[in-house]
Amino acid sequence: MISKKMSNELNKQLNKEYYSAYIYLAMAAYTESLGFKGFAHWFHVQFNEELDHAKKFYKYIVDQNEKVILEKIDKPEGEFESLKDVFKKTYAHEQYITKCINQLMDLSLEENDHATRIFLQWFVTEQLEEENMAKDVVDKLKLGGDKGQGLLMLDSILGGRE
Repeated sequence: MISKKMSNELNKQLNKEYYSAYIYLAMAAYTESLGFKGFAHWFHVQFNEELDHAKKFYKYIVDQNEKVILEKIDKPEGEFESLKDVFKKTYAHEQYITKCINQLMDLSLEENDHATRIFLQWFVTEQLEEENMAKDVVDKLKLGGDKGQGLLMLDSILGGRE
């Protein structure tokens, strides 16, 4: 059994994961509208990962005999200054999600909720990977600029993400 407070916070995170998916779908649409199919592919993969994360929260809440509460999903931003801007916002969003996961972890420790702590450990590790992937693209865009042949090469690389 988990506390009502924990159940409420897990439901909030579930909804943040769905919103994250929505953000990445909007970013995929933006990059695809510019003709960057590799960038769009990267964001489609990210979209699907966020849906998987939401499903993990959903299943955990249900497995804890708690009620899943789905909230309204806000409209994500759909226009950006550049590809570099898109990835800076991706990186910032992943940092925000990491902070949210860490707050959930802190609550699990505070409540001596070992099952939730173990469940959240996967997300702690996953967020490290998520942040590093986004930062890596930001760094590459800073190095190569967001115009020219370097951008086309990066588009090709990102299109290979599995």
